[in-house]
Amino acid sequence: MGTAERKRRQRAEREDRIIATARAIAEREGWSAVTVRRLADEIEYSQPVLYSHFKSRDAIVGAVAVEGFREFAAALRAATRGSAERRKALENVATAYLDFGFRHPALYEAMFVLPTGLRFAEADVPPELPEAFNSLATVVAPFCADVDDATETFWAALHGLTELERSGRIRPTARVERVRLIVRAFLGSRKTSADHGL
Repeated sequence: MGTAERKRRQRAEREDRIIATARAIAEREGWSAVTVRRLADEIEYSQPVLYSHFKSRDAIVGAVAVEGFREFAAALRAATRGSAERRKALENVATAYLDFGFRHPALYEAMFVLPTGLRFAEADVPPELPEAFNSLATVVAPFCADVDDATETFWAALHGLTELERSGRIRPTARVERVRLIVRAFLGSRKTSADHGL
């Protein structure tokens, strides 16, 4: 292995370690405990070394979020396996979305709540973001004419439910019924579109 390749690999390993440590701290103590100084102490790198990898704390949160989107897309794809019926696939993906938000609260917060600079609609977006979006779009598409708008609405509804339930503002016991209501709304939108010749 050449010197350049070894340096590249070492750099990637350092970045992976920074990301894993930030995520572990956030999962244990919340994102407010994740600072560049704390990360430097935990992994025994100087702060300038961390800044040579990531420009800011928000960039570190963004790197954690990208990792989260990879896991999120895999969870959504897994939810559709074995569901030949399109309605059941939509329901399973909605349930998997909510489950992901509850099982990985710090990761979910990095992905959807904290500032990161990640934008779905930009040309240079990491591929993990559109992959996650497409995992939602795949199950929404059979029910709606405008897949992008419908997917964004589906996503917004699920995100709202996740955040409201995580903050204790709505009853967790009604989660299954809420998912069914969202699915029924999409089924109703398909009928309405057909009625209007769309």
